[in-house]
Amino acid sequence: MRKRTTGAAGLGVLGAAGGLWLAVARLGRHSGTTPEELAMALPGDDLVPGAGLVVDRATTLPAEPEHVWPWLVQLGKGRAGWYLPAWVERAVPAGRRGLRDLDPALQGLAAGDEIPDWGPGQPVFRAVTVDPPRALVYLSVRDRDDDHRWPASGPPYPPSALVMSWALVLSAARAADGSPGSRLHLRLRINRVGKRAPALVGSVAGLFDGATVHPMFAGLAERVR
Repeated sequence: MRKRTTGAAGLGVLGAAGGLWLAVARLGRHSGTTPEELAMALPGDDLVPGAGLVVDRATTLPAEPEHVWPWLVQLGKGRAGWYLPAWVERAVPAGRRGLRDLDPALQGLAAGDEIPDWGPGQPVFRAVTVDPPRALVYLSVRDRDDDHRWPASGPPYPPSALVMSWALVLSAARAADGSPGSRLHLRLRINRVGKRAPALVGSVAGLFDGATVHPMFAGLAERVR
């Protein structure tokens, strides 16, 4: 009887661990989205065909798309920074906090413009689609053998290049209080996640993405009210 109990307990632990892993994997790849949003095609999906990792995040904001759009346009390194909620920004030096006002000088984003990105080397995001107030799509190609710069030629890009697209798509929605608002859907597509344990690497990368995007959602919601 004791052996059977021990075996059942072991199976229970394995089952719980498996369930936890599935939950972590799902959270790493999508959060806040509906099944319909996960299935829908978004602008920029064609930029990274056969992506090894696709991450979807979505939130409902308390402002209509035309009021949210200017905040998205100025987002980024060397621009308005990365939006965070006020309670987090209190621990950030004032000079490193994201802007809490719209800057007219940052509103002229056009297709082909490049925005530097955080990370090793000299990576940039290049605006591919600027369709106000609906869709903003960036592409980034980073050659790890050349200080993470954009390759001089391609596509096809060298095997050492990491290719990713980032789509920010707005649609009209109702805010939590029933007033007019907007739905913001972010989709990140990456060509590969490594040769060793790609599922694990993809889940960890997705969790890191979620840890940065969800505070940004909260900071953005504060700014657009």
